[in-house]
Amino acid sequence: MDRSQKEGFVSEIVDRINRAPTVYLTDFSGLNVTSMTELRRSLRAAGAEYVVVKNRLAKRAFAETDLPDITESLEGPTGMVFSYEDAVGAAKALSDFAKANDEKPSFKLGIMDNKVLQPEQVEAIAKLPSREVLLSELVGALEAPMSMLATAMEGKLQEMAGLIDALKAEREQAG
Repeated sequence: MDRSQKEGFVSEIVDRINRAPTVYLTDFSGLNVTSMTELRRSLRAAGAEYVVVKNRLAKRAFAETDLPDITESLEGPTGMVFSYEDAVGAAKALSDFAKANDEKPSFKLGIMDNKVLQPEQVEAIAKLPSREVLLSELVGALEAPMSMLATAMEGKLQEMAGLIDALKAEREQAG
């Protein structure tokens, strides 16, 4: 790579970092080309992108952002996952792929909302349910009290109707 190509690559990485609310750093050592292609495909389906970076260029890219200093993690083979849509989906895709491939790639760290996440925190994110499941659980939690109120009101209406029928029958017998 000549100087202009390196500068272009750094600016491209800076642009990706600025667009992605979540970035995961991984160690991809031990993965072959076929596995890397499969990993990229699974991440693309999760709305993320996987880029292999040279640590020196990644350090320059991170220096141009206002993210925390993570230069100590930029050692050894480094792949960056840019999650543009769903942080959980990307972490889950990486974690599932690692389970199927002898724990490769491994998480180095994550950056979410300008905060550094340790590998165990990224694993915890990967275990969360998907966004759709969380939204449906929220809807269910909001719906349950309203449903119970509607059922209670319906019971009271039926009780009132029964009392009115009993009062009507009593007056007809008396009258």
